[in-house]
Amino acid sequence: MQAFYADHFVLPLPTGHRFPMAKYARLRERLSRELPQVELCEAQPASDGELALVHTPTYIDAVRSGNLAPAAQREIGFPWSPAMAERARRSVGATVQACRRALAGGLAANLAGGTHHAYADKGSGFCVFNDAAVAARLMQAEHARANRARGMLRVAIVDLDVHQGNGTAKIFANDDSVFTLSLHGAKNFPFRKEPSDLDVELPDGCGDTEYLEALECALEEMERRFTPGLVIYLAGADPHEGDRLGRLKLTFDGMEARDRRVMDWAWSRRLPLAFAMAGGYGTDMEATVQVQMNTYHTAVEYQARWLAASTTAATVRGASHWHNSAP
Repeated sequence: MQAFYADHFVLPLPTGHRFPMAKYARLRERLSRELPQVELCEAQPASDGELALVHTPTYIDAVRSGNLAPAAQREIGFPWSPAMAERARRSVGATVQACRRALAGGLAANLAGGTHHAYADKGSGFCVFNDAAVAARLMQAEHARANRARGMLRVAIVDLDVHQGNGTAKIFANDDSVFTLSLHGAKNFPFRKEPSDLDVELPDGCGDTEYLEALECALEEMERRFTPGLVIYLAGADPHEGDRLGRLKLTFDGMEARDRRVMDWAWSRRLPLAFAMAGGYGTDMEATVQVQMNTYHTAVEYQARWLAASTTAATVRGASHWHNSAP
């Protein structure tokens, strides 16, 4: 399974900044050491043209040049630097590459991403460009070029970060080819939420059982209303009970069950799935990284199923060809 990273673009954050930038390199280190089934690949940056499928040219230029207004920069939550702009592009590029790889048959990942608070014309909440939105639009464009007579690629964005995906919801508010599903803390950031296609608000202190029941109902409701050809999954670590910003109470087992349910839902329908790590602000950074490692362990299992199915299909095709061509 391929996973794409850009953690070598480190933002020069001030001492005491609450964003845990070091978690990305730590996750890559652990994947490299503990999960050899994951092929780690450097993410390429998204181009201006790719970003412009979602974002306004004025905003793209302001991020590139460092000319955002001070209030806009504060809303993002990061000081501007060339590394900030480059990391934002590569975070999008990583999800784009993961989607392309998933569409080739299976699962693929972005070690970061999940920047769902970014709107078309502004960033917010540590999100500069919206990786899932750009990737969805670009995959649709590439599908249209390659499959002119086969209709629009329909994309489901399953957002299980603890914070509502307000930017993503706003971007796709009038687009019936993308379904936005968000399970999130009712009283958590953002305090002004945008309506997704399906929002499920959860109370503070929500635990494993209640969360998993809500997820099951949400997946059933989405399936009644929408048939995707690609799933983009925001596997936020911040519903975990150890997260200092999450306010929910999922255990490690509950988080693993969440990931397994989403991946099983996609696998049983043979839907390619690209996932991003999204939020995670554990009091203990190692707990956040462990939640993410568990996501990758589960993903590797499902990718093995895809590979086994692909091998079986190739064997059947080969046997059929031999039978049909035999004298």
